[in-house]
Amino acid sequence: MLFWNPYKKVKGFCRMRIVEAIDITQAVAELCIKANTCVGEDIYNALDRSRQDEALPNAKWALDTILENAVIAKRENLPICQDTGMAVVFVGIGSDIHVNGDINQAINQGVRQGYRDGYFRNSVVQDPIDRINTNDNTPAVIHYDFVPGDRLSITVAPKGFGSENMSGVSMLKPSDGAEGIKEFVVKTIESAGASPCPPIIAGVGIGGTMEKAAILAKQALLRDVGSVNADPYWAEFESELLAHINALSIGPAGFGGKTTALALHILTYPTHIAGLPVAVNIGCHANRHQTVEL
Repeated sequence: MLFWNPYKKVKGFCRMRIVEAIDITQAVAELCIKANTCVGEDIYNALDRSRQDEALPNAKWALDTILENAVIAKRENLPICQDTGMAVVFVGIGSDIHVNGDINQAINQGVRQGYRDGYFRNSVVQDPIDRINTNDNTPAVIHYDFVPGDRLSITVAPKGFGSENMSGVSMLKPSDGAEGIKEFVVKTIESAGASPCPPIIAGVGIGGTMEKAAILAKQALLRDVGSVNADPYWAEFESELLAHINALSIGPAGFGGKTTALALHILTYPTHIAGLPVAVNIGCHANRHQTVEL
């Protein structure tokens, strides 16, 4: 379809790719079901490796149970966990795309549909104080990013609050430096103990402002387990922090052992000369998320 582009210096037409709102709804519904029933291959493999390396009997048993649960959930199309989370949706919108319809409504309708069709628990309340359930797990928390190209990517990451409640943000001083970051991250995870259903995946956001650091931390959870940070400095930082966290010996389901965390991922952003915002977003052992590109 052709659209007039009034901003071109030379009169002409620019091609815009049309994405229908109904296709977004269908994609989100399918992602909600898949994310809640299928553990990612990268996570499953990491859990399996941890099981093979583990020596402590109770920790082995916990990992065996986690792995068996993942297999049954996928086979029977059942939720991995009874807490099917609040739907967090990351949307990458290409600059050469036009969405035919209301994208917010389309996404929320997809969540509504997916949670209904998957027979998932509705966990969202309409007001933080009156606590009245919305009965369809909406609204979702939606983050938009505008990128070059003519594709639209959607990631649905259902976030259970066993792990979300253990997350945190700290506005460190620049003088706290790298050691201050490490101390805050380790203390946050140590305080969490077994509550976020370890072995966890830890997302760490550093920089920006308070809310930017928190979003970075949640986005960091979307990286594949086993991937290496592209920046050698932060790759080493991740490795060192992961070692510190596993040395806590909280272990699978809090039974002790070698694996408190399967991975720790860091995302950074420029920040103000007077600040050092740091956020830790903890993902449970399933760390649910699925992505599609339209």
